Amino acid sequence: MKLFYTPGACSLSPHIVLRELDLPFELEAVDLRTKTTASGVDFTTINPKGYVPALQLDDGEVLTEGAAIVQYLADKHAPGTLAPAAGTVERARFNGHLNFISAELHKAFGPLFNPTLAPEAREAASANVGRKLDVVDKALSDGRPYLAGEGFTVADAYLFVVLSWTAHFGVDLARWPHLDAFRQRVVARTAVQAAMAAEGLSKAA
Repeated sequence: MKLFYTPGACSLSPHIVLRELDLPFELEAVDLRTKTTASGVDFTTINPKGYVPALQLDDGEVLTEGAAIVQYLADKHAPGTLAPAAGTVERARFNGHLNFISAELHKAFGPLFNPTLAPEAREAASANVGRKLDVVDKALSDGRPYLAGEGFTVADAYLFVVLSWTAHFGVDLARWPHLDAFRQRVVARTAVQAAMAAEGLSKAA
């Protein structure tokens, strides 16, 4: 398999999952501005959407969308381990977390990546991020170490990656103590540290 990624982007989530599963894979960086891979290939010929992640399987099939990729990896290579079994209430709850991270929390960060965003708009976007973080912090307020309970899942990998963006935008996680503790718990995982090191990222995320 080959994972097309950009350092620190949401592609870090499937990167972590690949290492959690101890699967053999290659990495190829993508310059999202030029839509060119490290080997000089036009990335849009691999993923017409033009953004990471994209996972090329051994048979040449290409999967896109991070939430879909991590579920495929979990179900294919470790059923019931990094995601609850399909068809269970636990899986439905897990999907609720994964969808919220993707459609609400991740999306809320989008405007903040625009360097030309007006100060008032940036303030409004930051407030929106805060409201989404309130929801996830509450989900962890019952003492559970991870979103689905005691075990680490692919939803936790995705949440960790999105939380890693907060420092870049001056969002202090101290306001959300359960999320701050969660981030510290996840960053200590061997697979997470290995993925971050491979992407040239600080382990302090």
